[in-house]
Amino acid sequence: MTGQDRIILGIDPGTTIMGYGLIECQKGEIELLTLGVLRLSRIANQPLKLKRIFERTLSLIDEYKPDELAIEAPFYGKNVQSMLKLGRAQGVAIAAALYRNIPIFEYSPKKIKQSVTGNGNASKQQVAAMLGRLITIAETPESLDATDALAAAVCHYFQDDPHSEVKKYTGWKAFLNDHPDRRED
Repeated sequence: MTGQDRIILGIDPGTTIMGYGLIECQKGEIELLTLGVLRLSRIANQPLKLKRIFERTLSLIDEYKPDELAIEAPFYGKNVQSMLKLGRAQGVAIAAALYRNIPIFEYSPKKIKQSVTGNGNASKQQVAAMLGRLITIAETPESLDATDALAAAVCHYFQDDPHSEVKKYTGWKAFLNDHPDRRED
């Protein structure tokens, strides 16, 4: 998709709150289409939560017709049950995108933060503030889960934006060709 105009759906998976954000990328500009959250706390049954995540992801795909899905990868925490639930939520969102033949791109939370703020350890508030500088966001989102999802979409955009100032390399040799001072002799 490099160099093409496209719509990217970003998802911050969760079984209590799932954040989502959609951006349209045209000629090096990013425009917010929508962002929000799916609240699942009132649904007690885990399979019903997963069904709702699948349905909401499909409805976003059908309404906005994204070209790609960028999703935050589960991170390892101390609570294995929480990670299992998060992985299931992520898997269901991925399944919805695959059901509509949309390519999936997964990014670690650290990679998303690094891409958006320049700091892989940035807080959710710092990520939201930087997004506000990069994209016109008319209303303050109701939850930082929405801006986390938006950050996943923006991170993906930055990974292969042809207008980006960041040079990309296909490997160490290509990097060394541009940076001969880094060679180990």
